[in-house]
Amino acid sequence: MLLSRDTYAKKWIIRPDGEEKVTGKLQYLTDLTAPGMLHGKVLRSKYPHAWILSIDTSRAKAAAGVRAVVTAENVPGMNLFGIAFPHQPVLCHERVRYIGDAVAAVAADTEEIAEYALSLIEVVYEPLPVVDDPETALDEGTVLLHPDGNLLHRTSLKQGEAESAFAQCAHIVEETYYTPRQMHTYMETEGGLFIPEKDGRLTVYSPTQHGYKDRMQLARILAMEEVQIRVVSSPIGGSFGGKDELNVQPFGALLALTTGAPIKMHNSRRESVISGIKRHPMRITMKTGTDADGHLIAHQVSILADTGAYATLGCEVLNFATEHAIGPYTIPHIDVKGTSVYTNNGVSGEFRGFGGNQVIFAVESQIERLAEKLGMDAWELRKLNLRAPSDPGPMGQEIVATEGASQVWHKAQESPLWAKRGQQIQKGQLQASELEPWLRRGVGASMVMHGAGLGLGIPDHSGGRIELTPEGKIQASFGFEEFGQGLYAALTLMLQDCFGCAADDIRIVIGDTDRVPSSGSSTASRATTMMWRALQRLKPPFVQALLEQAAALGGFAPEELTTGVGGIHRKGDGEGEPVVTYAQLAAAADQAAKPILAQTAFDYPTTPAGQVGAHYLYSYAAAIVEVEVNMLTGRVRVVATDHVIAAGPVINPMGFLGQIEGGSVMALGFTLTEDAAMQESSYVRHNLDTYLIPTFRDSPQIIRVEAIEELPEGDTFGPRGVGEIGSVGLAPAITAAVRQATGIWVNRLPISPEDIVQSIDWLEGVEAID
Repeated sequence: MLLSRDTYAKKWIIRPDGEEKVTGKLQYLTDLTAPGMLHGKVLRSKYPHAWILSIDTSRAKAAAGVRAVVTAENVPGMNLFGIAFPHQPVLCHERVRYIGDAVAAVAADTEEIAEYALSLIEVVYEPLPVVDDPETALDEGTVLLHPDGNLLHRTSLKQGEAESAFAQCAHIVEETYYTPRQMHTYMETEGGLFIPEKDGRLTVYSPTQHGYKDRMQLARILAMEEVQIRVVSSPIGGSFGGKDELNVQPFGALLALTTGAPIKMHNSRRESVISGIKRHPMRITMKTGTDADGHLIAHQVSILADTGAYATLGCEVLNFATEHAIGPYTIPHIDVKGTSVYTNNGVSGEFRGFGGNQVIFAVESQIERLAEKLGMDAWELRKLNLRAPSDPGPMGQEIVATEGASQVWHKAQESPLWAKRGQQIQKGQLQASELEPWLRRGVGASMVMHGAGLGLGIPDHSGGRIELTPEGKIQASFGFEEFGQGLYAALTLMLQDCFGCAADDIRIVIGDTDRVPSSGSSTASRATTMMWRALQRLKPPFVQALLEQAAALGGFAPEELTTGVGGIHRKGDGEGEPVVTYAQLAAAADQAAKPILAQTAFDYPTTPAGQVGAHYLYSYAAAIVEVEVNMLTGRVRVVATDHVIAAGPVINPMGFLGQIEGGSVMALGFTLTEDAAMQESSYVRHNLDTYLIPTFRDSPQIIRVEAIEELPEGDTFGPRGVGEIGSVGLAPAITAAVRQATGIWVNRLPISPEDIVQSIDWLEGVEAID
C-alpha cells in the first residue's frame, strides 16, 4: 500500500516532539548545563601505534583554572570497555593502537582552558610499526596488535560442496567487491553532562542507544554499584549505531567523581571523526555459478573486515554479514568464510545495516552479472531462485514463514520506474526537459532479505510497564531511547490503538534508568517490535483492572465497558462522554492504595536452534533506482527511487517514511560520496568540508515507498522494524542502473567519477554524443 496522507489519515499525526525539534526549542543532552559546571576534554594519541614511555601531567595540573587531570592510574575499577567484549582501554598507559586512543582527560573552568591544559601534558611515545592494511594483518612477521594476535574473529557457513559443484555450472561469475569506511555523521556529536549527586550517586545525561548497558559498563569502570548510577539517554540528535558503544561517558564520569562538580563534554566534529566508530570496510570476493537455465548451483564467499584497533561489535557484524551473504536466494552449495582483523585504523563497529549493506551490494551485483551472462532479465533470475516461505533460513535454521519475498518481487514491478528498465533513454525521448547528449540514464533494482533482532545466543531481553498515574494519565514506560527515529510518535499511536484513547490521555517515559524497566537496546530494528509485543502482553491485565475499578464506581458490569477517550465508556456509546474518567479511576485507586499497573518481561523471539547470531524474523525489500550519469565528469546522480517494503503492519506512517527515506539517503552517501579514507592509519578527512555527505540537493527528486503490511495467518510477531532495511539495498540498485546507463560494472564503493571516466569506451561515447 502506497504510504500517503489519504491512506493513513487517522495515523498521519504530527510527531509529539516535532515542533520542538523544528523550532530549535528542544534541548539535546549536549545542550544541558548545570551550576558550577566544569568542562572536560580528552587527550588522544599522536600516533596510530606506539609504546607509552611516560605521561607527565604536572604542568597541566598546575595551570590556572584546571581542576583535575586523570590518567589510567585514576580509574578505580576496570580500565576497559566494550558492549559485548570489554576490550578497549578507557585510558591507555602502556600502548596506543589508533589515533583516537585516549591517554588523559582534563576538567577545567572553561573549554579553552581545558584545551590548553591538554597541550601541557607531556607524553613520551616510542612509535611502533603501523598495521594499516587488513589484507596483510595476518601475514607472518606482521607486528601483533594484541597478545592473542591480529585475528578478531572467523566465521564459516557451509552447505553441500561448493568447490566441486562449480564443475556442474554453465555460467560462473567471480568478482571482488570493496566497500568504504563510512561515518555515522549524526547531528549531535558525542557528549553530555555528568553530575555527582549529594547522596553519592552519579547522574549521566549522555546520548546512547542502551542506557542500562551504559550503566553496567560505567559501574565496572568506576567500581560502583549499578544502582548508584542513573543514565538519562533521551533525546538524542542521531545515532545509527554509532552511540551504541560508550564514547565520552567514562571520561565525564571519572572527572565528575574526581572534582565533585558537574562536567560537560561535547566532542567537536574533528574529535568525533578521530575517536568515533565507523562502518566496517570490507573486501568481499564472490564466486557464483548457475546451470544453463539460471538456477543457482554454487556460491563461494570470502569476507575480510577491518575492525580497527579494538573489537567493539566486530564479531557480531561479521556474523551478520556471513548470514546475509547469500541474499534471499536458495543455493544448494554454499561456502562462506569470514575474517575480521585488527589494524591500527579507525575503530569499526555497529552501523545501520550491521554488515548487511556490504554483502548485499556484492551478492546483488553477482545476480546482475550472472543475468547478463545468461541473457536473462535479472529480475526473472531473482524470481527463479527466491526462497519459498517454507524454506529454512540462510544458516539452515527454522525461521518464521512469510510471503514477503514473493510479495516484494511482484509489487516492485508496479513501480513507475519499472517501465524504464531495459530502456536506454536517449536525446529526443524526454518531453519536459531534454537530456544533454553527454548524459545517460539507467534504471536498476535489487532485492533484500534482512534479519531483525540480535540473533540466537545473544541476550535480547525486553520489557515494559504501563500504569495509571495519580493525574489520570495512561503512562507507558520503556527502556528505549529516542534518537530521531520517532519512538514517541510510534508509541503514542500504539497506545491509542490499544485503548482507544486520545493523545492527551497518554504519558510516555523512556530513556531513564531510574524510571523505566530494562527493555534492551534501541538497535537491530527491534524497538517497535518489542514495544508492540509488550503492549499485547500488558493490555489484557491493565484493561481488566481499569474496567473492574470503573464497574465498582459506576455500578456497571465490567463486560459492559470499554476504554476510550478520556476514560471508560459503555460499549456502543461512540463519541459520548465517559461514564468514569481516568482521573476518577486514579483517585479511587489511590484511596484504595491499589495502583493500576501491569509489567512484563520477555525476550526477542529467536530460532530454536542454529549458529550463534542466526535470526528468526526477516523482512524483505526491493529498491528500484533511476540514475543519471554525466559521461564527461563521471558524476552519478540519483533521480528517483522506489522502495517496496514487506515488514508487517505500519504503526506510524510518517515514521515509516522517515526511516526508509533517511536510510536511503544514508545509503546514497555510502554508494556515491562517503569514505573516511586513511593514510598510514591517520584520517585524511577531519570535517564535513571534505567528507561529503548527501545534502537535500543530492537527494532524489522523487522517493516513493510502498508498504506490504500483510502477515501470514497466525503470525503473532507483529510489525517488524524498518530502521535498517531502507539503507541496505540501494547501493546494488544504483550500480545496476549505472551499468544499464553506461555499460560499466562497478565493484568498488563509493563510485569514483575518475573510474567511470577512465572506463568509458571513448570511441563509442563520441558516436553516442554525435
